[in-house]
Formats: sequence, structure tokens, C-alpha cells
Amino acid sequence: MKGILKNVRRIALMACVMTTATTALAQQAQAQEPVMTKAKGTYVINTTTLCNTRGFKGETPLKVTIKKNKVVSVEALSNQETPRFFDRLLKEMFPKYENVSFADADKVDVVTGATRSSKAVKDNVKAAVEYYQKNK
Repeated sequence: MKGILKNVRRIALMACVMTTATTALAQQAQAQEPVMTKAKGTYVINTTTLCNTRGFKGETPLKVTIKKNKVVSVEALSNQETPRFFDRLLKEMFPKYENVSFADADKVDVVTGATRSSKAVKDNVKAAVEYYQKNK
């Protein structure tokens, strides 16, 4: 029985190491993308290296699309947030960032039950807007 427990522990440890390595590689790939790209008056800001606010389980980088001084859309990049809670943000919070002024983007409400993740999303959007304003 002890031998089986040791093997289970080893497998669990290996799975944890592999998950961490995969996440690190995904974040490294995201970080290698340029912070801001521009095409036909539309700017896309990748917040992977701009904002280090953590959600419940880690950083929550975004791609924030800006056009004519408005947030057009927000897209989640790879993160470690609990899918059950983060999916609520995708459904309830992210749509509120569609075609919204910078001032109104700052007023988007957090999602109850996913407060840390919501705050991280808000901080990432704010970082993207600030970066855009300084570098457009």
C-alpha cells in the first residue's frame, strides 16, 4: 500500500510540474508578443508585461482592443483562474467593455463571487488604456 501511495504522489507531483511548465511556456509566448500593435486605426494592447495584478490564482493578462479612444473589446489570454468563476467574468463583465469610453471602462462593476479576478481584469484594462494614451 505504501508503494502505491508513493507512486500516486510521484504522479501528482509530475502532473503539477508539467502544468506549471506548460503555463510558463504559454506566458512566455504571450510576453514575446509586442505590447501594442496598430492596424487601420485600431490598437491592440497585450497586458502580459504591463500589469502584474493577480486574480485569485495568478496573473490574468488580456488583449484590449482600442479604437477612436474607446475600448472596443477585451479578450482573456491564458491564465490560471478557476474556469467556473472566470467564465462568469467572460459572460457578465467582458461584454460591458464593448465600445465603452475610457471613463466608463473604469466604472465597470466587478462580478460577485469572483472579486479578485474581476479586480485583476479591471486593473489590466486600466493599464492598457494608460499605455495606449502614453504611446499612441
